[in-house]
Formats: sequence, C-alpha cells, structure tokens
Amino acid sequence: MEQLRSLLHSIDGRGYKAYKQLQGCYNFANFQLSIDHVQGDPFALPSRISIQLTAEQHGIPAQFWQTRVRQTALEDFLAREIHAALQVNVKGRRGTGHSGDMEISINGQQVLKRNAVLINNDQLEARLLFALPGSGRSVLAGEAAEMFFIELPRVIEQGLIWANRSLEKMRTHIESIEDQHALREQLDDLKAVAFVADGSLLPRQTGIDDRPFAKGIRFKSPTELKRTLDLPHRGMISGMAIPAGVTLIVGGGFHGKSTLLQALERGIYNHIPGDGRELVVTDPTAVKIRAEDHRSINQVDISPFIATLPGNRETSNFSTENASGSTSQAANIIEALECGCRCLLIDEDTSATNFMIRDQRMQQLVPDNQEPITPLLHRVRELYETEGVSSIIVTGGSGDYLSVADQVIMLNNYQPFDVTDKARKIAGTKPEVGSRKVPFRQGLPRKIKLNLRALPRQREAKILVREQRLLEYGRQRIDLSQVEQLLDSGQTESIGRLLAWCHQHDTHQELGLIAAIQQALDQVEQRGLDILLSWKAGHLAMPRLYELAAAANRARCDS
Repeated sequence: MEQLRSLLHSIDGRGYKAYKQLQGCYNFANFQLSIDHVQGDPFALPSRISIQLTAEQHGIPAQFWQTRVRQTALEDFLAREIHAALQVNVKGRRGTGHSGDMEISINGQQVLKRNAVLINNDQLEARLLFALPGSGRSVLAGEAAEMFFIELPRVIEQGLIWANRSLEKMRTHIESIEDQHALREQLDDLKAVAFVADGSLLPRQTGIDDRPFAKGIRFKSPTELKRTLDLPHRGMISGMAIPAGVTLIVGGGFHGKSTLLQALERGIYNHIPGDGRELVVTDPTAVKIRAEDHRSINQVDISPFIATLPGNRETSNFSTENASGSTSQAANIIEALECGCRCLLIDEDTSATNFMIRDQRMQQLVPDNQEPITPLLHRVRELYETEGVSSIIVTGGSGDYLSVADQVIMLNNYQPFDVTDKARKIAGTKPEVGSRKVPFRQGLPRKIKLNLRALPRQREAKILVREQRLLEYGRQRIDLSQVEQLLDSGQTESIGRLLAWCHQHDTHQELGLIAAIQQALDQVEQRGLDILLSWKAGHLAMPRLYELAAAANRARCDS
C-alpha cells in the first residue's frame, strides 16, 4: 500500500502513460488490490482492478455459497452492494475524459451468472473499472490517491466485509433466489409451463424502465387455475399455474395482456427481492417468438410452415439475407425447437398476420395450391400433441384460435379470468386444416460453416458490443435487437466469445451447430466465464443456449 502511495507521488504531473508503472499487486489492511490493466489515456476504456479478500477478511459464512444457485445469488448480491457503495462514496468525474469513475457490472432486475464478483473457498474477488484521473494527458496523483486510499477502502468496507455485521439482507436475497429456483423446478410436477403467484406486481415503470410500477394492480389468480405450493423458505404460496398445452391470453386493449406475457418472458430468469415478479416463473426453455423482417436465415427447414415458394424455390434447406415476416417467424420456431424449446411465447402484435391465421373466406378466395404458407393456427395443436411444445399466445383480434386452445385466460383491468368454457361455446368447430403435413423435426442436425473470420491483418476476430443487442464480430454485424429475452450487453459479449470458441475448435462442422454451441456452454458452466478471455475482466454474463444459437443463426455463413 505504501509502495503504491510512493509510486503515485513520483509520477505526479508526468505524462498519463506513467500510470503504467502502477500495474501489480498491493496489500492493504484488509484486502489485496490488483491493478490488472492500466488505460493508455483518460479517454480510453477505464483501467481494470480486482480486489481479493480471504474468508477471514470477508466474514461470509461458507453455507451462503455452497450450491450453484446460492453462489450465483451471493455474487449478485455483493455486486449490487458494491454498486450502492460506489454511488455513495465515489466523487466521480475529476479531470479529463472518464477520469475518476469507478464502476462494477451488475444486472438489472434479473439475477444472471456474471464474473464481476467471484467467491469460493479460497477467496472472494471483485472486479471493477477504475478510470485513473488525468488533467489533459497528465497524471493527477493527488486525485488518484484519494480514489485508492479513501474511496476504495470505504467501498470495500461497505460492500464486501461482513464480519460483525447483520447478514439478514444477504440471507433474504439468497433465499428469495432459492425459492424461485425451487418454484421453477416444480412446474413439471404441476404439468404447467408457467406460474404467477398471487400478489405479484407485473406492471413496469415504463417501456424502458424495468423497475416495478408501485401503483400497479397486484395479480390475483382465477379460482379455476389456482394452485398452492410449498417453497423452502417462504413456505406455502398460491397462484395461477398455466398448464401445458395451447393457452390463449385475451382481453381488450391496455388491460394487461402484453404485460403478463412480458412477465412470462422474463420468468426464465430469477429476480431480485422487491421486483414484484420474484414468484413469476416460466419453463427455462421458453422462447419468445416474433416476426423479424430482414433477418438472415441459414439453411433452416421451414417446410413445416412454408412449402415450395414461387420459382420452385425449396424451403427444406432455406437461406436468405433478407427474410420476410412469415419466413422469419417460421425460422424462429424451427430454431427454437432445435434448442429443445418446450414453450413458445407469442404476441399477435409482433407476429406476421399471414403466418398466424388464414380464415375460411380467404381460403375460398386463394386456393391451397396457390398459398405456400400453412399458418400456425393449423399446426399449433400438433406442436403440442406430437412434439410436446406448448404455446402461450396473446391475441385480441383472431377468434379462430379459440377453437384450438386448451385454456383461455381473459385479462380485464390487469386481473385474469378463466373463460375457457365460454370460449369453447363461441368457437364452434375447429378450422379446416389442409392435407399438407410436413414433420417438424426431420433430417440430420445442421452443419453450417460459420463465417467468423478476422479482418485483414488481424490474428483473431475483434468482438465488440455496440449496443445491448448489436454484436460486431470481425467482418460482420450480428443484429440481435429482436431477440427479446437477451437482457444484458455482458450476455451479448459472452455470445461473441462463445462463437469464437466454437470457431477456434471448429466443432460445429463435426457435431452440428446446436451440439457444438451446447458443448461450449457446458465448458463455461464447468470452468467459468473467465475461459472466454485471455485477460481478467468482470463484465461478462451467462447467456442461454437459445440466445447463443440465435446469434449463430443470424451470422453469415460460407456457402
């Protein structure tokens, strides 16, 4: 620590690159500081530091991280505590560019596996961005000393040192995550694909603010769908179980249909206490399906929904750089099935109309032999009965789906009502289904050659995340903006790094695309996100198989 103080004093006022001398490890009174990377100037990406504490120094009982679920919950809690301490103790900007900033990567309302904080039996480590202060391009040693010797120790004291402090808040956070995990694991026993607990608060502040809307109406399940369950910590809870099969969510505009579906989309993740959706869980393989005009499609068999196109263009191995709404939605479903999806989440507002329905009058006007599209309406029951894939569909304009639904839930002023019996009386006979029946799963796994080359004169592809869902990989941009269950830029970068791992090992040619990327995910699950980088950083977050596959499916491929 005193060596660091002396070094800072010796470089005061010198050129900014003199900060490079600080790289190394320093022992403080109750933690070790490692300066892992020093930025080149005040406008560059901030320097990276890490803090290590022994078990004796941090004082957190071992039982708080002894399972994978508990470990992820604890690491998430500690990252949030550090973030809160940074807001209180760090003065912030104090010079040119990013000078004076200190940050840690955290999640929003959801709990993701990250590498910002890592804990095991040997040590606790937290990784921060630390923007060394400069005036122009000169070292501000006095400001840096304040950051290192006053602000940082306060942050560590408040965020990471828990000896002789109440652990109740930490325990509550961990137990809440454990309860959510246990609830999700009970879905199969319920023969359900989702569960929404009574008292849940689903509305959000705004469309871009995922925090709960405090004045929102709390959820109350309809009697017909109410189930009571026992959780490890919370005990007995009640709520609405959405059974496997075909479920419709109906109701007037602005009555909460999409709000419920959005909560179910996020139900694949655990949530922090106080979010309002802590006890809203969905089958972990559930995928939000939508139309996605202009996306690229690579050798996907969309023939179960779209037959031979004009010009005798085959659809059993379909590729395009510019998909239509219907071809993109068909590809999205087939790709989800490849990933083992057991529940489709669909909102008619973000779907292609001609993919969703084709009513009897249109069938009379345009005969089957002139229409290549078999709408989802005609195959959604078959998806469940032969493939075991349920569907939850929000609809407000098409009554045809009433005749194929197992369950119909109506939202009125954000409150759900079971109107299944009434819907069946109204629905009448099922829609006529043509004779064209192509199996959903046929042929061998796709073995496409991903075009993931580096730019000329680069040894390896540069991976950048420009926005939360826009990935730059070497020569190409992979647009994931319509992959709605991708939450975090840290997940997006991990996806890029995982694709690089697959390209480096060239496993997708031998195993097939999905098996190869599943193998890459398994490696990260076993060994940690750090295997994806050759340097220490704390900004990566774990994606699901589907979102990783979505990036691979949208990348350009070699012919």
